[in-house]
Amino acid sequence: MPPAPQAPQSTGPALELLVHGVGGATPQEMLVDPRTVRVTGDATAAIYRRAGDVDAEAHPERYRDRPIAEAYCWSNLTSGNGSRALWLLLLPFMVINLAHWMRPPATGRRRSVRLYGALVRLLALSLTVLLTAAACEVALDLTAWQCAGVPKCSDQRSWLGFLSSSQGGWWSQPGRRLALAALVPTALVALLWYLSNRTWSAYESQRPMTGAVPDDDGPETAHAPSDAPTVPVVRSALGRPGFWYGRRLVARLRAAHTAAGFLTVTASVAGAAARQDRAADGPVPEVFGRLIEAALVLGMLVVLWVVCRRGRSERCLDNRLDRAVSTYLPGSALLLLLLTAVHSAWSRPGWKSAGTLPGDITFRVVTLAQGALVVVLAVVAWSLYRRSPEPRTVLHGLGGPAVAMLACALGGVMTGGVAQRVADWLDGPGSPGMGRSAVIEGPPVLLSWQASVIPVLLVLLLVPGLVLGVRTCLAARRLEPVIDTEYQETRPDPARTEQIARTRATAALTDSAPGMLGLVSGATLLLGAAAVGGAWASGQVPGLAMDGSSPFVESVAEAAQSTGSWMIGFGFLVFVTCGRRAYRDASARRTIGILWDVGTFWPRAAHPFAPPCYAERAVPDLASRMSGWTARTRGRLVISGHSQGSVLAASAVWQLPAETRARVALLTYGSPIERLYGRWFPAYFGPAQLHGLHRSVHCWRNLWRATDPIGGEIRLGEESGPEVDRGPLKDPLVYGRTPDHPLPEPVLGHSDYQADPVFAQERAALLERLVPALPRQADEPRLELREVPEGPPDTAG
Repeated sequence: MPPAPQAPQSTGPALELLVHGVGGATPQEMLVDPRTVRVTGDATAAIYRRAGDVDAEAHPERYRDRPIAEAYCWSNLTSGNGSRALWLLLLPFMVINLAHWMRPPATGRRRSVRLYGALVRLLALSLTVLLTAAACEVALDLTAWQCAGVPKCSDQRSWLGFLSSSQGGWWSQPGRRLALAALVPTALVALLWYLSNRTWSAYESQRPMTGAVPDDDGPETAHAPSDAPTVPVVRSALGRPGFWYGRRLVARLRAAHTAAGFLTVTASVAGAAARQDRAADGPVPEVFGRLIEAALVLGMLVVLWVVCRRGRSERCLDNRLDRAVSTYLPGSALLLLLLTAVHSAWSRPGWKSAGTLPGDITFRVVTLAQGALVVVLAVVAWSLYRRSPEPRTVLHGLGGPAVAMLACALGGVMTGGVAQRVADWLDGPGSPGMGRSAVIEGPPVLLSWQASVIPVLLVLLLVPGLVLGVRTCLAARRLEPVIDTEYQETRPDPARTEQIARTRATAALTDSAPGMLGLVSGATLLLGAAAVGGAWASGQVPGLAMDGSSPFVESVAEAAQSTGSWMIGFGFLVFVTCGRRAYRDASARRTIGILWDVGTFWPRAAHPFAPPCYAERAVPDLASRMSGWTARTRGRLVISGHSQGSVLAASAVWQLPAETRARVALLTYGSPIERLYGRWFPAYFGPAQLHGLHRSVHCWRNLWRATDPIGGEIRLGEESGPEVDRGPLKDPLVYGRTPDHPLPEPVLGHSDYQADPVFAQERAALLERLVPALPRQADEPRLELREVPEGPPDTAG
């Protein structure tokens, strides 16, 4: 830390605002005091102080040697009771939302930015259609059409008796069975709409205070003579007034996705009835079915127009709502669904259900559309990256398309897994699709092909997994003599040295994640294309499609089909179980919490049914507290963020007015700002944005360890001003037993940075630097804040 400038100390109080990281922490743990008092906030997120510090501003003489400590606790925004594990079922929606924010930086490429955002929103829409189509497959096709239409299947299940075709009841006609079964996917879509609307009200409806809204995009100048040269400071989009308030876009997308879900159900119900009316003369005129199909096409075109029309409005606090879209679009789609149900339930005495429900092509069309959209998205992302290449960006700008491909794969696996498991359950001992003692036809052939490629994908990933394991072991071996030299041990303990070396080498695996993701996404795209081609060419499941080939190929195809089907179902159950445990067990939450917290940090810009964004509540909270406290006391403030809390802290600092930001110091530790966010989200945490943050804030210090798998360096050069990074810190602090440390010290890794004496030293140094500004010399540069024109004037893609 450079020496503090010689200047009179501030007479105002000093405040340290602590922000915890992944997994959360209690106020008592953060303040190291069992007696804490909530100063402001509610049960979801609040600021706490020690009981003795509640009236600290009235007694500044007590705090001459130490700052007032406050703790901002936001853990209830991302964790709580076990029921929140159900949000993990919406993981594909969260992942596709991440792809929106992973675009490369774009200077002067407004059309490309808009196209990138529109493509991601279309992919998100396809996931909603896929989820609804899977619900229709289970409820309408497998249950109401196939099982209820086959006496051998329906007679074994008493709850299907009133739908059975052999009973001859009112519900036995196929159209009426479909109309009744449509309640299941309709209820699912309505539930998603309700959760999206409810969570927005609870999490994301907090408007920034007027005093906390940052300045306009005009220049920001430090106190300096008018003839002093200026230093441009790039302002991140995170500092825009409307960035953390996406009410208008979420409402539009919620209406469009809800309508798309209802229209998907309508298509499943209307398709079979319309085909029956065209195939045979019956009591229902054919024109009714054609009118419904025309209304379906018109409705989907309107949905596509709403999704593609505009993105986020960030440059101003947009409080408007498109009430016509939000109200009439879902209502019209629901009305069309009701009319379709009435049309389908009309009596058709000669109609019998056989085979699979017409509409198998839906899954093929959705899968092909997703693959084409991902390819086009990759082309757009690559063109943006070539315009402004940044070596630290993951996959050379293709991180967004790779993550989008992963979202589509997750959606296909989860929906296909449910359909496979329900088909196996309904068919009893038979194997749906294999024709051997099978009672029903089973799910669409494509779903069986997609399940079959999963074992192939896992086998292909064994090679890079083994390479990573061997490389990690070799890296740990190379680190052992370095560690012995670092701790200057005359008699090193091989086990202790190996432990430290292994921890450091394992922590470095985080930097290998982009390569693994690229391999998974590329292999998934190729195998998915092969699955679509195989299903389309053969029209049979893999086990039957390979009949007539060599016995080895036949056995491999059947094994891949059955293994993949069971792996999907088993993996789905394990996934939900682990998610529930993560919400209830603190240690498990810390292990996987970073991925979940990264996903829900970003606003819902692509998919309105994604899990809620906690930052739309947390960032305005922190910005309002910092702005209000500094304006009221004129004191010094250090915002201290650990792990994900450092990302919240930096985002909140960007939201401050320039005058307030100049009175704030930033202390980050275990921070993923550059290692994770800077590499994966370069348009918002890239080098230019981090340089701008360093130059605009009063002072910034970052602590990191080589044993930390999450946090890392900020990597700002000397041209940005005083050095930001300090590290790597020693971990463990002591190699072996000493008189001062008679017990073995743990390897802390990502936790307990405050236990290192360096933490208190750096915090004290930051407070010393927060002194009244001295008049600058005439030749000293002044700062000018400017925003890189990355998007259109009123939208961010």
